[in-house]
Amino acid sequence: MKTINKWMSASLVAALLLTGCTNEQPPAPSAQSATSPSSQPADAPQQPGASPAAATQAAIPAAVDKPLKIALVSEFSIGTFSAQYLQGVKEQVSKFGGELVVYNADGDLGKMAAHLDTAINQKVDGILINHGRAEALQPGVERAVKAGIPVVAFDNDLDQVEGVTVIDQDDYSLAWQGLKNLAQSIDGKGNIVYIWVGGFAPMEKRNRVYEIFLKRYPNIKEIARFGSATPNTALDTQAQMDAILKKFPNKGDIAAVWAPWDEFAKGATRAIKAAGRTEIKVFGIDLSDEDLQLIQEPNSPWKASAATDPADIGRVQSRFLYQKIAGEHTPKYFSLDPHLVSQDKLPDQPVNMSDLTQYVSGWGRSDAAISPWMAALEAKHK
Repeated sequence: MKTINKWMSASLVAALLLTGCTNEQPPAPSAQSATSPSSQPADAPQQPGASPAAATQAAIPAAVDKPLKIALVSEFSIGTFSAQYLQGVKEQVSKFGGELVVYNADGDLGKMAAHLDTAINQKVDGILINHGRAEALQPGVERAVKAGIPVVAFDNDLDQVEGVTVIDQDDYSLAWQGLKNLAQSIDGKGNIVYIWVGGFAPMEKRNRVYEIFLKRYPNIKEIARFGSATPNTALDTQAQMDAILKKFPNKGDIAAVWAPWDEFAKGATRAIKAAGRTEIKVFGIDLSDEDLQLIQEPNSPWKASAATDPADIGRVQSRFLYQKIAGEHTPKYFSLDPHLVSQDKLPDQPVNMSDLTQYVSGWGRSDAAISPWMAALEAKHK
């Protein structure tokens, strides 16, 4: 596009440094550094995975060679992304012969902290944390670590607790991929609607990139902002977006919608289609089978979403936890690589998440947090 300069990622990194944000993650370690078992010598070559032959010969550590009780403490379970993430956790824990106990706080941080205390008091073998904030969870997490219960957290700010591994989807890259695509699609100018809610670690990170984006593209103007996280987020967003469309009724009033959560994108897409305003383009973050159906509908305004496989997130998080239980070193931070899934790159026939490896370069199962003994453990419980 004529108005888009070719520098992108470098300017983003520089701008992030200049913003002076605190509590930022250092660069994520490579998949290789996340997979080395403690049983290897320090100078042994690191490998992201193990061949089937090597895996079957690897001794299963005694700490994981028994049925383990794993707790998953979630802030919420809204939408299909959360459902597919949970499925990934269940799948991996089951393959390792473990028992998964799920605690859902329904968006209540106080309830989430109480669930964490319950899991600790029940002396579970390991704890997975899904979202939440350190202000509510840090005392409980510190108590778990002190009690010798390993903890791996996803999408939160618990990085101040020593011994906890925090994984995420690399929210800065997710946001920049989607926003860059939005800017290119509207030639770097036009009015946009921003659907966002604060109070969640990944949302706060994505918003930092959005603020830089507005400075990078001064001809793109935000004309409306709304958003809330509720048990019916997609429906509530649809109603709110419908009100925005009535406030800006003319073609050209709105060029695009930035929705950095797929529940927001679903609601906006449905409102735009119902109003016959499909000239408005929607760009989002996160992806599920339901989202893919909406993106592939005829005349769908949802043009692209930056995402990682939610089920794969659950599998990787679970593997890190088992590595911790086995006494292996795990990184303090780990970010899964996101991908941009564009409507124009998908085939005419409907596809689901498992099909995306054929159409999105790099999409697929992560080989992070794989130790040589894991295949043997899975085979034992097959």
